[in-house]
Amino acid sequence: MKRFFAWLKALFNRTMDKVEDPDMMLDQARRDMQTALVANREKAVQAITQKNRLQQMLDEAQKKSVQLENQASTALRQGNRELARSFIREKANNDATIETLKATHGQAVETVESVKVAIKRQEEEVRKKTAEALALKAQWKQSQIQSSISKALEGLTFENEYEGSFAAARDRIRDSQAEAAARQEMFSGSVQGKMMEMEDQAMDFAADEELRKLEEKLGLTTPNIQEVATTTTDDVDAQLEELERRLGNGGGESSS
Repeated sequence: MKRFFAWLKALFNRTMDKVEDPDMMLDQARRDMQTALVANREKAVQAITQKNRLQQMLDEAQKKSVQLENQASTALRQGNRELARSFIREKANNDATIETLKATHGQAVETVESVKVAIKRQEEEVRKKTAEALALKAQWKQSQIQSSISKALEGLTFENEYEGSFAAARDRIRDSQAEAAARQEMFSGSVQGKMMEMEDQAMDFAADEELRKLEEKLGLTTPNIQEVATTTTDDVDAQLEELERRLGNGGGESSS
């Protein structure tokens, strides 16, 4: 039951929101103004009609007075004074009616003129309000568009919230670049050291060769270790051959 009442409340609020929608409110106000203007115009037409009717009655009464006066004149010429008197009395009553009609007609004319002025003012007001309603509707549409844009941009963020990730990645890249530079520096140093070592060995060989030449020149030559080793090996081979020869000879003598 609570859910049902909650649904009814939400439906009512939604309906009220639609009813209170500025577009609908402005359209309704414009329609009300137009309806009121049409009703006032109809009333003005009726007032003008009545005024015209009074004008017609006044014209007819004035014509009748002229006619009665002419009839009275004709009766006097004919010597019928009594008939002329009756025409004059009727004319007097008609003249009284004319005065009443004149007063009523004058008031009707003033009323109609006032109504005409009021209608013109109302027409001008309706035109102004219609233009204002259009302007307000445009402003309402603009506000709706701005609200839609704001809602669409709610998920966007332009803050530097990713700076931490970029900074960490930047630091790792810099560390890697520094390590690569260090390894390159060490490699370059190692290669350079090897080159210097080779250069030192070449210089040592050249210096040894110069020393040997100087020793030979001074008669201070010492046998080379390799040469001594070769000589020693040759002596050993010669002694072995000599021993084999003797053994061979000894064996021959023994058998004989």
